[in-house]
Amino acid sequence: MTDALTAHREANAAAADDLAARVKQADVEFIYYQFATINGRMLAKMVPAAHLRRSLEKGVQFHGSAIADVASDRHGELFGGGIAAEEFNVMPDADSFQVLPWEPTIGRFMCSLYRRDDSDRDPGAPLSTDVRGAMRQAVAGLQERTGYELRTGTEPEITWTGPGYDPVARPGVSTAYHVGSLELVREIYQRVVRYAQAMGLDMIEGDYEDAGQLELNFMFDRADLTADRLITYRQICVQVARELGIEVTFMPKPTVGIMGNGCHHNLSLWKDGANAFADPGRRELHITDTAMAALGGLLERAAESMAVYASTVNSYKRYWDAGQFAPSRVDWGLDDRSRSVRVSASGRLELKLPDSIVNPYLSHALIAAALEDGLARGIDPGPAPEPGVPGPERFAPLPLTLGDAVERFATSAWVRGALGDDLTDLYAEFKRDEWARFCGAVTDWEMTMYRSWVP
Repeated sequence: MTDALTAHREANAAAADDLAARVKQADVEFIYYQFATINGRMLAKMVPAAHLRRSLEKGVQFHGSAIADVASDRHGELFGGGIAAEEFNVMPDADSFQVLPWEPTIGRFMCSLYRRDDSDRDPGAPLSTDVRGAMRQAVAGLQERTGYELRTGTEPEITWTGPGYDPVARPGVSTAYHVGSLELVREIYQRVVRYAQAMGLDMIEGDYEDAGQLELNFMFDRADLTADRLITYRQICVQVARELGIEVTFMPKPTVGIMGNGCHHNLSLWKDGANAFADPGRRELHITDTAMAALGGLLERAAESMAVYASTVNSYKRYWDAGQFAPSRVDWGLDDRSRSVRVSASGRLELKLPDSIVNPYLSHALIAAALEDGLARGIDPGPAPEPGVPGPERFAPLPLTLGDAVERFATSAWVRGALGDDLTDLYAEFKRDEWARFCGAVTDWEMTMYRSWVP
């Protein structure tokens, strides 16, 4: 039987002539072969375009620790198997080729990850810690078992800072939506949108929110495409900041007292070209019985998913800072921005828990698994509470620190079923170390509170 790596090579061989012609026509000289780590960072190797056919056949090799950012734990050991970890094979996906609009001599492929064909364990098999592969498997599994295609759109909020970019505002009056604020960042959004459009993102709208915060949205699509596009969007933002000599941050909560950088995920399930979350002809805000069951799964599994939705120590500051439109309970509502899940339009669920540093491959994998769980078990989310009124706690409470979230994640049989043991364990190991480092750090807050305190 043909293994997965061999099948990928055969698919690339079939596309090689067409790709070679595209590369030649575009005058591409160099190609990035890139993949996502467990943290959603993109790593890559550069190969001259002259070796395209060789790379399509053989891919490129990375040390095993690369899947965890070539990072070491507090004891100096590399995550992902240590210094002796086996290399893995990075194979370009032929249909993902694009040219970088800011440097058209460079192209790029998104890649899938495999065990080498000389590996002692499952040679040629998909790498069990490949986050993009886990997402594709979860989304495909949902469709195979239920008939529903998951479509999503994200709302990445990102903060930009630099000389000349400070908005002018009266005390107590927000900078949000003001045309003057939008004009302040005109050069930023123009470059971001132009680059994004050149790379296939259908940019649909944008607005200025709290100080320095810009949200630019692209059209919803299949979940796998949306995840790739969010990764691409963040790369574009970094490039624009580099060109303008300013700083961009995806940090979930860069400043207390203003809104954090969320990345709401908007969800719907489709079959035969129709949205299963909406009843045709109904105009009032509503969701179908199918959507209610899917919503139940999303809420049921929220606590176990938080280590992915809110993946950093800083992520949880967004929930603790009251009054900034970030949820702190597992609940839902009709057009209620204080809830974990908001029905923002008929036929659509808006999951408000993820932030802009989220790994979209892991978030989409868990979302797909949660929706499928809700459909299979017919999970009742309960009635929507009145706006602004706390409802009954029907589901496990949200962990509100990274440490608590990681333990819920690591001990969840459901998470392990969705992501597999290898990916779950590696991610949990990395995040436990991150939490331990924070717990051992002395912060400015502690210095202010205790340095001169006389008990």
